[in-house]
Amino acid sequence: MAAPRFDYLSARGRIGPMTLRNRMLLTAMGAGLAEADGTCGERLRAFHSRQAEGGIGLVTLGVVGVGWPIGSNMKGQPALSEDGHIAGLALLARDVQAHGARFAVQLHFGGLVAMEDMLAGRPAWTPSLPVIIDGDMMAGFLEEEAAVAPFFQLRDVRYKVMTREDIAELVAMFGAAARRARAAGVDGIEIHAGHGYIISSFLSPATNRREDEYGGSVENRSRLLVEIIRAVREGAGGDIAVWCKIDTEEYEREGGIRLHHALETARLAEAAGAQAITVTANHETSRGALHSGSHTPHEPGLNISKAAAIKAAVSVPVIVSGRIEPANAEGIIARGEADFLAMGRKILADPDLPAKLAKGDPESILPCIYCYTCISAIYLGDSVRCAVNPETAFEQAAWLEPAPCPKHVVVVGGGPAGLEAARRSRLRGHKVTLIERAAVLGGTLRFASIAYDPNEHLLEWLIREVETTDIDVRLNTEATVEMLRSIGADEVVVASGARRDLCRLPGDDLPHVLNGDDLRRLMLGEAPAPGRKKLGWSARAAARLASATGATTVPSVVRAATKSWMPFGQEIVIVGGDLVGLELAEFLAHRGRHVTIIDQAAKFGRGLQIVRRWRILDDLKDAGVRFFPSVYDIEISKDAVRAVSAEGNKLEWQANHVLIAKGADGDDRFAQQLRASGFSPHIIGDAAGVGFVEGAMRSAATVARAL
Repeated sequence: MAAPRFDYLSARGRIGPMTLRNRMLLTAMGAGLAEADGTCGERLRAFHSRQAEGGIGLVTLGVVGVGWPIGSNMKGQPALSEDGHIAGLALLARDVQAHGARFAVQLHFGGLVAMEDMLAGRPAWTPSLPVIIDGDMMAGFLEEEAAVAPFFQLRDVRYKVMTREDIAELVAMFGAAARRARAAGVDGIEIHAGHGYIISSFLSPATNRREDEYGGSVENRSRLLVEIIRAVREGAGGDIAVWCKIDTEEYEREGGIRLHHALETARLAEAAGAQAITVTANHETSRGALHSGSHTPHEPGLNISKAAAIKAAVSVPVIVSGRIEPANAEGIIARGEADFLAMGRKILADPDLPAKLAKGDPESILPCIYCYTCISAIYLGDSVRCAVNPETAFEQAAWLEPAPCPKHVVVVGGGPAGLEAARRSRLRGHKVTLIERAAVLGGTLRFASIAYDPNEHLLEWLIREVETTDIDVRLNTEATVEMLRSIGADEVVVASGARRDLCRLPGDDLPHVLNGDDLRRLMLGEAPAPGRKKLGWSARAAARLASATGATTVPSVVRAATKSWMPFGQEIVIVGGDLVGLELAEFLAHRGRHVTIIDQAAKFGRGLQIVRRWRILDDLKDAGVRFFPSVYDIEISKDAVRAVSAEGNKLEWQANHVLIAKGADGDDRFAQQLRASGFSPHIIGDAAGVGFVEGAMRSAATVARAL
């Protein structure tokens, strides 16, 4: 089969005076990696240099504060409010350009989203006093998250309704920042006019209720943007590209921006001198689920149609983003619906994505699993990181340097942690043997891929990366101390997974009750554990037959098949409201089951990052799933589950099947055997304590780096 071609994405492009080597751009992000004084230090330089090295056409430094510290919205935000910020930015520009990429800054002023202003007691700048809407956003945080999240530290927020003099001062800030950007040697400047920041709040009829020349009509509400574009063009000079980023929709915000507003704003921006339009969206921020339903969408290609509409309305290039796969982007550009693909999450996962596409090797791209670890970190006041790529934001560390003394590394366990440890150890030059007791690789990730399909892409990537090396993979093999001695193991990495049978409840031995291990074995067609023959003979036989044909080794096949048949009744009670329980609930509810989730915990969703937690909890409520937190004295009978509420009331739910989705913990039993026999094992992944995908990948990378 011929390698896929990405001719349109790989073609050269142009924005104003700036020529780009391809049509793939790094979208501006708030990474939180600048120094405390707003300067660009070594960590931020390493972060963006690595992306430029990976072949991206343009690197855009996100949320560069023009009035910093005034108007800043996060810790670690870069700034261009003083001449002292120029030197660090110049070094960053030089580093990026040395790798053949162009470099731009995104100029920014927070306004109503200026969290750092609010935390410091400074008033938030706004076109008019905001209408505060109560929502569910705060309720989604776990107790330990609320202790560190900036939202929960706000006290007595004040607002500064901007006068004409304030507006003139703000325009001057943008112009001065553009002059500094020019002095630093940037190639382009993007003006952030979206996401609820100051320009966006002027553009939105929901937040701009002014009655002067800056409020009312779309032309008036766009006046601030037009003035800023002109000031930035003047400050930048003719050799630097200037464009703006605008919202084409404010999802579920009453009276907010709609596409017809954005079309007019885009035309006005072009007339003012904007040389491209970046298409984005905003949302009603009081509703948590919408944080993955606008500018960083969970729905693939959410804003493509809006980009196409903008493209038809202007003559300058249009930049589109938002969970768009490269193959889809190729078609979008070919059809003239947009000119450039901007990526954030995908480049965090694999900065070499552009180079791999150019080589026609998309299968080698480490996939984003859309878990929202990256953006959730910012909500918790931390800097960006990636669940599947532990190197992201830690590029200064020597992750894959050749081992000074190559050894024989034996990895026990073929789940995500074991696969990643084996892969990285081999890349460092070690001889690697991977031992897996099952007939296939993947471990718990294979089961997790059935419930959440992006996990399957990671599973396929890990297996492919291992199978394309000379790693000695031994399936259907039980690791023993004697074996490790016989094959001459110098280092042993234990990645044998977690124990998932630690939650014992009255009635959990009944045949319709399955724990995590039972479920994994059933869905993958494996034999039940001794003494755990759950469900009926026919269900077990069907699962074993599917296993014999190889069907259960392919999560996508299992997902499709379970839409027609599953060995579960209609009424299902899930005990456990953490990640596993919620993903199971989503999987079952979308297959017509009536699902109830109960847990002793007061909050559901532990193990999910906050942005994805908002999304899945909202989806489950829409699907009719019932939630009962803070219950105790749980007991199971043959047709019901009973418990007591926090108020002492007796509760009962009918149940054809009960799934126990809690009670998992690290399993170091084999590691203890090794220690007793003189080995010094390294324990990673769930064997060291359940850490899900991020814990698996990060612990594997850390150990492999140390070997």
